[in-house]
Amino acid sequence: MAELRLARPRVLFFVEGNTDIRFVVGLSEICDLTMAVPARAYEESALKARVAASGARLRVHEIAGGRAAFQLRSLAYLWRAMRAFDVVLGQEMLRGSLNATVVGALRGVPVVTTMALPPVEYFRCRRERGQIGAFGAWAGEAVIRTLMTVNGRLATRCLALGPYLQDIARQYCAATEPGYYYGVDVSTFHPANTQERTAIRRRLNLPVNAFLIVLASRISHEKDPETVLRAVAAARARGLNAVLLNLSGGYEQFLALAHSLGLADSASWVLARPAVHPMTELADYMRAADALVQGSLEEGLGLSPLEALACEVPVVATNVGGMAAHLGDYATLTPRRDAGAMADALVTIAARADTAREQARRGREYVCREWSRDRAFSELHRSLVGASIGVEAHARERTAA
Repeated sequence: MAELRLARPRVLFFVEGNTDIRFVVGLSEICDLTMAVPARAYEESALKARVAASGARLRVHEIAGGRAAFQLRSLAYLWRAMRAFDVVLGQEMLRGSLNATVVGALRGVPVVTTMALPPVEYFRCRRERGQIGAFGAWAGEAVIRTLMTVNGRLATRCLALGPYLQDIARQYCAATEPGYYYGVDVSTFHPANTQERTAIRRRLNLPVNAFLIVLASRISHEKDPETVLRAVAAARARGLNAVLLNLSGGYEQFLALAHSLGLADSASWVLARPAVHPMTELADYMRAADALVQGSLEEGLGLSPLEALACEVPVVATNVGGMAAHLGDYATLTPRRDAGAMADALVTIAARADTAREQARRGREYVCREWSRDRAFSELHRSLVGASIGVEAHARERTAA
């Protein structure tokens, strides 16, 4: 009876910051979804508008206040509301999920946490960039590890994105399983032939005859746009007519960064546009590209490279974290902060386009097999139902005893 009822489980998705519209829409398709979010982040990230436009069926509780106020108000909300759900899905294993795991343990409701980024490793990048001092780095890491330890012990299970993050998550939560986040919609992210690429570029007002490189990631402390910019500049100095396009919420910062690095004639080859809708617009930018570059100081998985590979677009990525763990057979991996090696990779892709596209074709096969959207949400549904049924069965055993 429980399994039948939980074919569409009642799920509370508890969000501590921002999340992707692709995940929200997919989650709404596999469960009776309620989402609790920080009101300010929900509005300012444009997620609110995207949810409204998506037509997804869900309820949203917007919780007002800054960080401290949200923590207190969300605790009260969870205490009142949690027993109305079969399972709670907590975003990451940090402060947001703390309320969910504590209340879940007290109220007997299963809480499934996620890990889509390596918290300690990302935080260390702030110290590397000089954004925090030695004491702040020590104290911050201690807090992060404490939160992960508590959440890992109280959570019913953790869904970690990719092999690298699974190894990290298992240090804190023994019941760690593979997670796939929103996967890749391989019917939308699919290859384009030469004629189609040209037509897409004209429609999007992109250079038709240049070697177009896409950098789709946001500008953040764990990313490495400086090395990407220097690498493209070096490739251009070697005769490659390369153009670099950034699509992100921080595109203005990206343009300012290119100017600050003093790269030759950067205004003519560094392009940037606001982040486009990931479900309706992003795929065409990927399909139009000659290469995607993902420069990072640290990386949990690298979904942008997977989306590019689904379009059979060659990928150059930094050999760190999750990208090092699973992209070696399908992308060119370069050492951390090595602009010369990244430039070599771009020049090689341009000179040996057929070989590079063949490697990317194998990458598409890998993405279709391991990272498709269908698989991502099928596995997520299985995990959510399994967590809830497992807690119900345990409760029945305790009652019988």
